[in-house]
Amino acid sequence: SVSMFLNTLTPKFYVALTGTSSLISGLILVSSGYIHITLQIDFVIRNGTLDFVEMNGSQVRNTKQSTVLLATATKPTTVKECKVWRNPLNLFRGAEYNRYTWVTGREPLTYYDMNLSAQDHQTFFTCDTDHLRPADAIMQKAWRERNPQARISAAHEALELNECATAYILLAEEEATTIVEAEKLFKQALKAGEGCYRRSQQLQHHGAQYEAQHRRDTNVLVYIKRRLAMCARKLGRTREAVKMMRDLMKEFPLLSMFNIHENLLEALLELQAYADVQAVLAKYDDISLPKSATICYTAALLKARAVSDKFSPEAASRRGLSTAEMNAVEAIHRAVEFNPHVPKYLLEMKSLILPPEHILKRGDSEAIAYAFFHLQHWKRVEGALNLLHCTWEGTFRMIPYPLEKGHLFYPYPICTETADRELLPSFHEVSVYPKKELPFFILFTAGLCSFTAMLALLTHQFPELMGVFAKAFLSTLFAPLNFVMEKVESILPSSLWHQLTRI
Repeated sequence: SVSMFLNTLTPKFYVALTGTSSLISGLILVSSGYIHITLQIDFVIRNGTLDFVEMNGSQVRNTKQSTVLLATATKPTTVKECKVWRNPLNLFRGAEYNRYTWVTGREPLTYYDMNLSAQDHQTFFTCDTDHLRPADAIMQKAWRERNPQARISAAHEALELNECATAYILLAEEEATTIVEAEKLFKQALKAGEGCYRRSQQLQHHGAQYEAQHRRDTNVLVYIKRRLAMCARKLGRTREAVKMMRDLMKEFPLLSMFNIHENLLEALLELQAYADVQAVLAKYDDISLPKSATICYTAALLKARAVSDKFSPEAASRRGLSTAEMNAVEAIHRAVEFNPHVPKYLLEMKSLILPPEHILKRGDSEAIAYAFFHLQHWKRVEGALNLLHCTWEGTFRMIPYPLEKGHLFYPYPICTETADRELLPSFHEVSVYPKKELPFFILFTAGLCSFTAMLALLTHQFPELMGVFAKAFLSTLFAPLNFVMEKVESILPSSLWHQLTRI
């Protein structure tokens, strides 16, 4: 009967069925795309001028302009550019990044990242009066060199003329193959840098060029002392590093753009001096100051530490959360809202790589830089990672549309993916938030319509064969029902079964 029914259908029926299915699928796709684009335009219009933070400082660099091209007849809408910041805990090129290259054969730094560092070096370590001093004039050209060997040769050439602090800095960063060698060169740089700083300090009020020179010498001195503190931290002299960082912050309180407090927080966590960590957070975790993953996740770690050792999701579901547990969960939600990429690295759901020299706030690059140095501190606190694992995904239920509306922060920037892809090496899979996925009903409808159209085409081309397949499919589909009916017939008495069939 099925074959007879299919044979009576004309080709016009199959053409009409295919056309109708395709038309319905196309209408659904177009309407859903139109709704998505309309919402995106509305969001850009309402929030396109918002930026997460504004901070004055030469360390802030603009990434390439990120634009969103919408499939409409209107002009392309330009989104506010993301800010790229210098990583406060960046590694040493010679002693750490180059070692990774020697072992793996991979380049951990992108050209874009190194180019930003070259711009920073020119801003921090040069001034307009460098041409008056031969050694500084050589170093001014050295910072612009792309070839590492050319930069190192220029630094040695500058040292032959004079004790140049910036030349020692370049050699410590790029030529030294161990942290011990880098520390020795930085100590020589400190001796030369302090002399230049004292001389320029006496002349800073004698004119604009002397003031610029004093600013440059100040930057050089702060950079050297900070890197010496980082060397001490890497060599295990953590208490000495903490003292050096505190002295540096007291001596130059206005240079907050270097974010030395983030180095201090990491060193204090290594000492497990949690009271001192809380004191630093009380000063820098302020609503008027820019936030970072280090600030938000360190605050969450301290609150989780108070309850994590006894936390149990089963017990919490039965009795509810206590006040301390609620505070810890809220702190975790706040941190995850600021940077949603961090938990996957802390929970080791995603592989870590060496952090770049620049990071994007709220981006994957910042998450890598934070987790690279702070994962050990989370592991040291018993139960902290378990509490994070049980609670971090709840943040996404609180913020269903993060690109349009935030809970405690501005909406999540939509330009982070572009900037992170330029900052992070190609072998790393960049985390994207929120994930760009089509709604399920669109995929289901498109698949159903495609399957119907294919079925109609096959039936038109091979009617007899498709009739056999249809008969086999129906018989297979009803086979379990026939089996059950046979079992029922064998169990029930024939008279009772006869009465049921009559009913």
